[in-house]
Amino acid sequence: MQIFNTLTRKKEELIPIKKGEFKIYACGPTVYNFIHIGNARPICVFDVLRRYLEYRGNEVTFVQNFTDIDDKIIKRANEEGLSFEEVSKKYIEEYEKDAKGMNVMEATIHPKATENIDEIISIIKTLVDKGYAYPVSNGDVYFSTNKFEEYGKLSHQPLEDLEAGARINIGELKKQAMDFVLWKSAKPDEPYWDSPWGKGRPGWHIECSAMARRYLGNTIDIHCGGQDLVFPHHENEIAQSECCNSEPFANYWMHNGYINVDNVKMSKSLGNFFTVRDVAEKYGYEPIRYLMISSHYRSPINYSVEVIEQCKAGLSRLYTCRDGLDFALENSSEKSNPMDAKIMQDLSSRREQFIKAMDDDLNTADALAAVFDLVRDININILNENSSQELCQFAIDLFDELCGVLGLVYNRKSQSIDDKIEELIAKRNKARKDKDFKLADEIRDDLKAQGITLEDTPQGVKWHRE
Repeated sequence: MQIFNTLTRKKEELIPIKKGEFKIYACGPTVYNFIHIGNARPICVFDVLRRYLEYRGNEVTFVQNFTDIDDKIIKRANEEGLSFEEVSKKYIEEYEKDAKGMNVMEATIHPKATENIDEIISIIKTLVDKGYAYPVSNGDVYFSTNKFEEYGKLSHQPLEDLEAGARINIGELKKQAMDFVLWKSAKPDEPYWDSPWGKGRPGWHIECSAMARRYLGNTIDIHCGGQDLVFPHHENEIAQSECCNSEPFANYWMHNGYINVDNVKMSKSLGNFFTVRDVAEKYGYEPIRYLMISSHYRSPINYSVEVIEQCKAGLSRLYTCRDGLDFALENSSEKSNPMDAKIMQDLSSRREQFIKAMDDDLNTADALAAVFDLVRDININILNENSSQELCQFAIDLFDELCGVLGLVYNRKSQSIDDKIEELIAKRNKARKDKDFKLADEIRDDLKAQGITLEDTPQGVKWHRE
């Protein structure tokens, strides 16, 4: 598998530190609000990365953190009259609802910043002892960027260019504009922890270095996140981790592209800001996931009503095919067809097409195209024929296999609901046989109102959900 490494700016063969095992760290949300659709992209994209690596037989340890102490969390706590713990707990739970709705696998470990204060203090102390960081008179501790010769290697900008746009804010006692805070002294009525430099709390960047080291080790295989995190967050993670540990921090860096809304960058000030919950309440969660993986992860995505409707239409095609396969299996012949082996071989080529796409820098767009090519093959060779049980089951297994890697088609109704639909169809068939067309039409219309469309075919009545 080849992936584009932000660090080297080129595609490289993905080789783990230990064969058959991948250690991945993904930057998670700061939990002071509902996640927005921009947050949804890395969550879904790197969930697919994890699924695919496991699909190819690897063991994956996937760590995604929660930043549960931060200026924004403290501000929200004051606004809502809650403690910062209550705010972070509330929005972690809301995140979990959204993640589950988008069929995101739970991380192997979901650490919180507040659970890792001792690890954070230990790293800061090492950096101070080594001369890479310095405390100031008010209790803050800063990292000295000019002490790390490779600073800027991820964003590919020399330090002098980065310094040109930096400044020292009022109240900051750092020596250089590019220096960043590792430990923040506590202001009145703010939460704090004791440290060698006084009461305070960790800066944002140090949290991830501490959690990555504690749960994955000094050097990890893949660090991933949104493009907006390349600088300064990930750049700073590299600096503090490598200066502390004297080892490379991450061998591969993966970053997903931005999301625009109606071709304009999403912004609260422009009024084009949407949370995942907002969109899900109107269109459902699965179209959001579909949107996030329908383009190559490094390309920008445009969100609009038209685009999300197209995603719903694409999903409808997938569900119709999958429901059709169930119908075909129920009405299949036990006897194999001489053409089955050839059809199975042709269908299997879609797996090869899928893998080739995913091996090329996680190209989910082309992988999704392979799934739709499979759907077309199934429609032509199975759903319109009296197929054998063996062929139908083969197609079902392959369809579920590929969609499972992408995390799609996960909202199929339970068997009990399907059984009730089948009972109504049987009742309609009897009504038609008894020439009670009024009852037959009422049943059809009732199912239609529930989003179930019936199709009369020579093999029997097919049904699918709108």
